[in-house]
Amino acid sequence: MANYNKKDAREWAREHLLGVANVTIPTMTSDFKRINEKAVRHDVELAIQHGFVGTLSCSEVAITQDQYVEFCQIMADQAAGRMVVVHHAVFNTLEDNIEAVKRAEAAGADVVLLGYPPYFYPKDYEEVFQYTKAICDATNLGVIIFPLPAWGFSRLHPADIPLSVLRRMVDEIPNVVAIKAEGGLPYIMSAIEVHREFHEEVVISSPLEYEYVPLAQVMDIPFCGTNYSAYYGPLLPQIHKLIRAGNYDEATQLWYKMDPARKAFASLPMAANGLLNRMMWKYQGWLQGYNGGPMPHPTQRVFQRDMAVLRKGLEAAGLNPTRDADEAFFVGRNPV
Repeated sequence: MANYNKKDAREWAREHLLGVANVTIPTMTSDFKRINEKAVRHDVELAIQHGFVGTLSCSEVAITQDQYVEFCQIMADQAAGRMVVVHHAVFNTLEDNIEAVKRAEAAGADVVLLGYPPYFYPKDYEEVFQYTKAICDATNLGVIIFPLPAWGFSRLHPADIPLSVLRRMVDEIPNVVAIKAEGGLPYIMSAIEVHREFHEEVVISSPLEYEYVPLAQVMDIPFCGTNYSAYYGPLLPQIHKLIRAGNYDEATQLWYKMDPARKAFASLPMAANGLLNRMMWKYQGWLQGYNGGPMPHPTQRVFQRDMAVLRKGLEAAGLNPTRDADEAFFVGRNPV
């Protein structure tokens, strides 16, 4: 259960959403029937060691809601207050998401990342607002609002969720605590606009490291997440600390150092038709010591040609990927 009241959610977020948050992807047992508890605990513990302040309990994979709730419970138990567990609110329907957010809160999640399911096709932003408010009303947890082209809202406005709608959410929904600013990608206008309008009221997250590192040197951005930064091991949390300390030159040099890995990541098909390739993300984390291992089908795949690109990108950046053979990824570091 959350250790803050709904009325105090924004104050809680200011204190705890300060750093970098990665993504934890469920691992199944080798028969694909159960959540692999050892693997989940391994991934949470390594993320803490790498300096991440939070992690998303990824639900955008082929698991049941019961399995997802078990996954959240394991994550929260392993984190034990040392890391913020972010509930991933992207189940099929509004009713499913209301049930899931209540169960995730009871399981120990600390905050919610609110997405919109593929079959939510609003005719206007009133529907978007009412959907958002219904989920926020169903939980005491703080909620991160997430403008993103993948939701399909760009047919209504280029910023995906325009400023006027975000303003209403911030004003009328007290447990809106943060905005994950990815609206209008690949352009940064929406991110700039969101920061300008809301940074004194809620936490602004710049989750894309290639935007975060330069932007955070000219404006106050306390949070970078949730994102794929497990691929870089502990580097992005280190860069975040340098920026907060005002060591911009050193942070910039590390950003340049990452460039071969950044370009390797960007060269691959990560988000075909709006669905992230979580298996490829899982491989990226495995290269830096995370568990890897089974994900249930259906899933997008990771092929040898893609694995070679990702591995070589880390090697060229001096980020020390594992020397384990790629075949070990499919088994995982803690097989059960």
